[in-house]
Parts: sequence; C-alpha cells; structure tokens
Amino acid sequence: MENLLYILPALACPIGMGLMMWLMMRPKHGAQTDSTADRQELVRLRKEIDALRDERMPQDTTPQDRPA
Repeated sequence: MENLLYILPALACPIGMGLMMWLMMRPKHGAQTDSTADRQELVRLRKEIDALRDERMPQDTTPQDRPA
C-alpha cells in the first residue's frame, strides 16, 4: 500500500497529459461546418483587402521606383 502512494503521483502526470492530448484531438462536432454568415464575412474581408491593395498600389510606384 505504501508503494502505491509513491507510484500514484508519478503516474498522475503522464496519465493526465495523455488524457488532455486525447481530449484535444477529438473532433468537435460544430467546428467543422462553416455557416453562411462566416463565408459572407470572409468574402467581404477579401474584397476589402483587395480594395486596400489597389488603393496602395499607385502610392508605391513613384517614377523613381520604376525600373528603366
């Protein structure tokens, strides 16, 4: 019985770590599906990024920066 008291704390760490890893690897049922609102927001953000890049382009290409 005394040996069990010494072994139990030593086993608690690896067993707990294995349990946490197993719980993290389990698939989440609601996380895999993209909602329509998420897709629409993604499209909107991509358009905004493209607009900002287009806005910035003329500022980056000054006559000194263009290759001859």
